[in-house]
Amino acid sequence: MAELKTNVTDSVSAARTLAQALPYIQRYDGATIVIKLGGHAMSDDTAMANFAQDIVLMKQCNLNPIIVHGGGPAINNFLEKVQIKSKFIDGKRVTDSESIPIVEMVLSGSVNKNIVSAINKKGGKAIGLSGKDADLMICEPDNPKLGFVGKPSKINPEILKSFLASDFIPVVAPIGIGKDGQTYNVNADTAAGAIASALLADRLLLLTDVDGVKNKEGNLLTKLSISDLKELIADGSIIKGMIPKTQTAIKALQGGVRAAVILDGRAQNACLLELFTDYGSGTLIRK
Repeated sequence: MAELKTNVTDSVSAARTLAQALPYIQRYDGATIVIKLGGHAMSDDTAMANFAQDIVLMKQCNLNPIIVHGGGPAINNFLEKVQIKSKFIDGKRVTDSESIPIVEMVLSGSVNKNIVSAINKKGGKAIGLSGKDADLMICEPDNPKLGFVGKPSKINPEILKSFLASDFIPVVAPIGIGKDGQTYNVNADTAAGAIASALLADRLLLLTDVDGVKNKEGNLLTKLSISDLKELIADGSIIKGMIPKTQTAIKALQGGVRAAVILDGRAQNACLLELFTDYGSGTLIRK
C-alpha cells in the first residue's frame, strides 16, 4: 500500500506540474528559441541525454528550438593528439592555417553529430549543419592576431526558416564562410546571438557553467536590463568569461530578440525550468 500511495502522489504531482506549465506552453506556441549549448551540458552522455529530452519536448509543444553549439574541449583534445599546441589571446583561440581544418572537422563532424544523435534517440528529428551550409553565416576576420577567427557580418536564415516550418530541429556548428571562400571559426555565443537576431527569436538561451549573472557579493541577479548590464560591466561586477556572454545578450536584444537568458546548463531540465515555470532559471535580460 505504501508503494501504491507513493505512485499516486507522484502522478498527482506530475499532473499538477503539467497544469501549471500550460499557460507558458500557450505563451510560447510557435516561438523560435535559439539555444547556445556548451559547457557541462555537453560533457557526458547523461547530461546530453537530459538536454536532448528537453529539446524534443519543446518541439512537441510547438516551440521551434535551434541549437548552436561549442566544442572547445573536443578541439583541444584532437589538437593535442596531432601535436598542435593550442594558443589563446584574451580567451579566444588562435586558429591558424594548420588548425582551421581540424576545428571544422571536430565541430561540424563528431561534436555536431553527437548532439544530433542524442536528440534523435529521444524521438526528435535533428539535422546537423554549419554556418557554411547555404551561406548561413557570412563572416569577416575578427582580429588579425587570431588568424581565421571570424565574426558574422551577415546571416542568411532561409535554410533555418525552412526547417522551422517542418518537424526538423537544426543543430548548427559555429563555422562560417568568408566572401572569398575562407573558412572561419566563430565563437559559439556570438554565432547564436547573430542567428537569434536574424530570426527575431523570442528567446536566446545561453547555457553556461554558472547560475547566471551575479553582483560583487555573489548574489544571483534574476532580471536585468541592458543599462543594468552596462553598469555591472563598468563597476567590475561582470568579469572574465561572463563579459562576452553579456555582450552577446546586449547585441541580440538590440538586434530584435525579445529576451535573452544566461542560465546554468548543469541544472537538469534547465531550459524547461526557464520557459515553463513561474520562477524561471538564471538571469533574464530584456531591453
